[in-house]
Amino acid sequence: MSVLRSELYAQQADRPGLHGVLEKRQTELKEELEVVVGLVERCVTENARVALDQDEYTQRYNGLVSRYEAVKAQFDDVTQTVSDKADRKKLLEQFLHTVEVQKPIAEFDERLWSSLVDFVTVYSEKDIRVTFKDGTEIGA
Repeated sequence: MSVLRSELYAQQADRPGLHGVLEKRQTELKEELEVVVGLVERCVTENARVALDQDEYTQRYNGLVSRYEAVKAQFDDVTQTVSDKADRKKLLEQFLHTVEVQKPIAEFDERLWSSLVDFVTVYSEKDIRVTFKDGTEIGA
């Protein structure tokens, strides 16, 4: 079954560095969050030291907070995507291991069936669909 593993790794190689792109974006967003936090702190410190127009200060402060919240939402989304992809990779590796150590199938194997199939949908006698755990669906 190492052929299967090689094939899957080859497919991943054809999709250049999506994980790396996401991690780079995550780092950029984290750095931007740090910059915005610094700007908020500087804004608050300046207001404490110097007599500023409070309407102008409030507008500036609220703008920075809005910017922080927008960047934080993007950061959280990217972080969740990176985590989801890592989880999916781990599940795929576990699946490949299960398939690699599996002996040739001579009869129905409930353990193998359970590790591959998520659910079966019967629409009619001639329309039965099997949905695998990776989301792939085939008609049977």
